[in-house]
Amino acid sequence: MPEPAEMNGPDLAKMGGASGNEGKDSVANGHAENESDPFAEYMWMENEEEYNRQIEEELLEQEFLERCFQEMLDEEDQDWFIPARDLPSVGQIQQQLNGLSVSDSNAEEILRKSMLNPEAKEFVPGVKY
Repeated sequence: MPEPAEMNGPDLAKMGGASGNEGKDSVANGHAENESDPFAEYMWMENEEEYNRQIEEELLEQEFLERCFQEMLDEEDQDWFIPARDLPSVGQIQQQLNGLSVSDSNAEEILRKSMLNPEAKEFVPGVKY
């Protein structure tokens, strides 16, 4: 077995601190906790691009779902009968009624040109003749 002075970091980690460093715990990378890795505080940046891509995908998915939901609501609104939206206003109805007129002068001409039988019985629904 090599002497403690000859052991490197991983060998010390395997030994569990039996080489005289009982007060110091070793870490998986072979460095003791009191030894600070100069890049330890930047290790989160290692997967920063993957994390950003994942967050961007989640935001795009959320935006897509909101857009789909809004389209669904718009389609549903079109299917429903909403009197305030679907019925003409009172002013429009009044204008249409003002445009209507009844004149007797055309009635006589229409009767003269008519091909209907004036002697025919009156039609009553559901009655057989």
